[in-house]
Amino acid sequence: MTVGGVRPPAGLAGMFAGRRGVLLAHALLIQGLTFIVRPTMSYRALELNVPAAWLGFLAASFAVAPLVLAIPVGQAVDRFGERRVATAGAALVTVSCAAFLLLGHGVAGLALAGALFGVGHLGCVVGQQALVANTTDRRGYATAFGHYTFAASLGQVGGPMLIAAFGGDRAIPDTEPIFLWSCVLAGVLVVLSTLLPRGAGHARQEDGAGALRAILRTPGIAYALVTSCVVLAAVDIVVVYLPALGTERGLAAGTIGTLLAVRGFAAMGSRLFLGRLAHAVGRRRLLVVSTTAAALALLAAPLPLPVWVLGGLMLVIGSGLGVGQPLTMAWLAEAAPPGLRGRAMSLRMVGNRTGQLLIPSTAGLIAAGLGAGGVLWLTAAGLGWAGLAARRLPADPG
Repeated sequence: MTVGGVRPPAGLAGMFAGRRGVLLAHALLIQGLTFIVRPTMSYRALELNVPAAWLGFLAASFAVAPLVLAIPVGQAVDRFGERRVATAGAALVTVSCAAFLLLGHGVAGLALAGALFGVGHLGCVVGQQALVANTTDRRGYATAFGHYTFAASLGQVGGPMLIAAFGGDRAIPDTEPIFLWSCVLAGVLVVLSTLLPRGAGHARQEDGAGALRAILRTPGIAYALVTSCVVLAAVDIVVVYLPALGTERGLAAGTIGTLLAVRGFAAMGSRLFLGRLAHAVGRRRLLVVSTTAAALALLAAPLPLPVWVLGGLMLVIGSGLGVGQPLTMAWLAEAAPPGLRGRAMSLRMVGNRTGQLLIPSTAGLIAAGLGAGGVLWLTAAGLGWAGLAARRLPADPG
């Protein structure tokens, strides 16, 4: 990825150098905060003896508001610039963390804070993704979005460590200091937002619906949106239903945790080297092969296999699913001209959030009859279809 036409130094350390490093640190921190605040919200609800049925409602408060506001936020990015929207998003995240601290002593307060956090997260993420697209040459999109999603993955791994630090051996950690430290980290996020580089191409003003129709008419883009939706939902389903599968097979929780960690680190590895992989085999072929390989591995996962074989399957699943998000971001960035990329990324967010709301809910109904293995098999079928559909994506740039 280049910022201002300057190519940053190579290597992992070089990824976080200069203004580009500010963007990646911003991505790391918002994802870290997400993986701190959302579990802590559930723990606070458990502290309050909230019925289990309400936990799903609280979880949905994070996704529903962004689903409604994604397109307007994308339009704001295109009109006012990525840095302004990301700064506004970071400010909302800070307000939401304070709301968790001050108002999070009942379901209504938790739901309000969760909705504010979801909107703030949306502003940060759409701004970040549009900024990557607007500061990168199209031939470098695979590397740029690979590094971006790698930084986000680091945040997802590091965020829960704060919960572990305050939780100790207790089943429910002390949520008050966690929310307090979340406020501090959110303040750091606001400072980082003001240091983000400026993007390009915000002068273009078009009718929102017309602009979105123009993006959707681009050949293959509908397939990119569907692939992104299916891949993200598949990640959620693996995280939720692998523990259920382990319970059915009598596997220890520690073993399942290790398998999930293998999946997460495999995804990070594939994203770190995504640019080289895409250059070697081509982006479209890489997406087709990786998604299909993940589907086949997921198809085998419910079988009565030794744990070490299951670990190998998680390695394939993590690597395969890890490339789906950055590669579909790259196609959307190419499809949308400068001035419309915020809307393109928000369109992707709408698809992803819809998939996250509908697909796991459907999986829950299936699990009642077929068990965790049946859910994973059907998810594998959906991934296989997405892999075949990815062949309809546009060719790689020259």
